[in-house]
This record gives sequence, C-alpha cells and structure tokens, in this order.
Amino acid sequence: MEMPHVTLGNGVTMPILGYGTWKTKPEDAYAGTKHAIEAGYRHIDAAHCYGNEKEVGDAIKSKIDDGTVRREDLFITGKLWNTYHRRHLVTKGLQATLDDLQTDYLDLFLMHWPTAYKEGPERFPKDENDNFLYSDGPTEDTWKGMEDEFDKGKARALGISNFNHLQIEELLGYARIKPVSQQIEVHPYFKQTKMRHFCAKHGITVTAHSCIGSRDRPWVTDTPDHPYILRDPVVYSIAEKWGKTPAQVVLRWNIQRGVVVIPKSITPSRIRSNIQCFDFELDESDMFKLNSFHEKYYRGMPHNWLLDHPHYPFHEDY
Repeated sequence: MEMPHVTLGNGVTMPILGYGTWKTKPEDAYAGTKHAIEAGYRHIDAAHCYGNEKEVGDAIKSKIDDGTVRREDLFITGKLWNTYHRRHLVTKGLQATLDDLQTDYLDLFLMHWPTAYKEGPERFPKDENDNFLYSDGPTEDTWKGMEDEFDKGKARALGISNFNHLQIEELLGYARIKPVSQQIEVHPYFKQTKMRHFCAKHGITVTAHSCIGSRDRPWVTDTPDHPYILRDPVVYSIAEKWGKTPAQVVLRWNIQRGVVVIPKSITPSRIRSNIQCFDFELDESDMFKLNSFHEKYYRGMPHNWLLDHPHYPFHEDY
C-alpha cells in the first residue's frame, strides 16, 4: 500500500509515518535507518541534538547509492539545536546538519525548542554546579535566521517543536514565513486536543514524537506515575481484536486523527511492523475507547531541568 501523505500549509507533501532517530546510539543509527528505508519508510526524522546524524546520513547515502531511493523520494526533517539560536549562527547549525546528512537541503527545518542555550561547542552547556547555561537570544532572531535559510533554498518548509500556544501566537505575529509543522508529544495518554485544534486553526500540521510511549526515557520507573501505553489493557484488547500489535494500534489512532507519527526502533522486525498500520482501520468504538483515557495532565517528556528557563514552554497546559 502506498504511504499516505499530509499536505503542509505551503503545499509540500509529507509522509504521515516516518522513522524516528531519537535515543538511537550512533552505532545503531546506520543499520536502523537502512532497515527503515528498505522497509519502505520515506520520511526520516533527524536532529543535531541526537548525536547520530552522521550515521543516519551515511545510511541514507548508501541507499541512494545502491539505487533503492533517490534523494527526491525522501522527506528529511532536521532541527536547529538550542546552541545555534543567534541569527548569525543559524547557518552554521543548519550546515552541520546538512553536512552530516549529506544533503543540500532539508524538506522540513524545525526549531527544536524555544529554549536557547549558551552558544559554543557543547550541546548541553553547564556550569561547575551542573546547571544549564542559557542564552538570552530572542526567538524572533532565530526564526529570521531560519527564514534566511529558507530563502537560500536550504529548506522546503519551516516549523517548530515543543512550543506552547502563546509562543506560537507570538511567532505568528512576526513571521514572514509561517511555520507549517509543530512536533510535540502525542499519544492516547496525552492527546494534546487543545494544541491540535489550535494548530489546525493556523494551518500547522502536528507531528507526534514519543508516539508509542518512549519507554527508554532514562527517568522512567515502573510506577503508576509513568504508565506505559503499550501495556494498557484497553490497547491490548483492541490489538487482539484486529490481530495487530499494541504499537500498530497506537500509531493508527494518531494517523486517523491526521497526526504524523515518527516511531523509533532499532529492531528490524519492529521497524517493519511499525509501518504495517495501513491495512486496517480502527472503528468508532475503538477510537472512543482510546479517546476516553482520563484527561489528566500526563506529559512523559516534561524536561523539568529547564523549568527555570525564561522560555520554558510547559508552564502552559497547551
């Protein structure tokens, strides 16, 4: 079955399911990305922050060189890291990504976070007391730098990630080129209903990171405070009903809501399984059950170590 696409606000089309590379060790990223392309993934989600872009780029190049795909067959997302928020540094940050991914342009260029860090070679700059070091650079300057790169043809579309609605409203007030995508945490335990409606109102497509629970988050413990969606009995029962895996059910739930998903795995069988969610459709009762999980404020990726940052986004409920 051909991969369904969504059309971004500027007319660029984006596969609704992609291959995520967060938390993938560099030594696993090469094989994982190759497996994904061989399995039919044409959307690759990368980021400088992940520390594996070189290996992801090597895998992409290998599959282009062997004739499996052409560059134009792929939709590649990259993200500007927090240490490159100054307008004059955006070019440097993007070029590092382009060099590692071995491409002349990105299909989608995101501002990874609204939280700027101190500029320099360290991805996570800290002081002697292990406190993060921040920059006071305004987000407006960062966005203007991204617009500069769009004008040069280095990106086909611009977007954001992990912004709250007030930060998006502010950006829309000064943006010459509007964001067409927002990447945020979305899963049945954290449905992001308000944010989805807000983004739809402004022509912004939502992409779900942590879409199947991101169980390898280092701070997760097996307690009720950290429920795991893939072990939920409701999800299990729906999976049994359709002869599918819990992951396929959760991915399908987001897809039927028009949300782009970027599941991550390094296991070939799971990489293949995750993309096999287009041959069934959850019915109305399934969607009702998945939409009926208690609407508590459960965010699995709160990034509490940034609570004191002046642009920390999650003080707002959406």
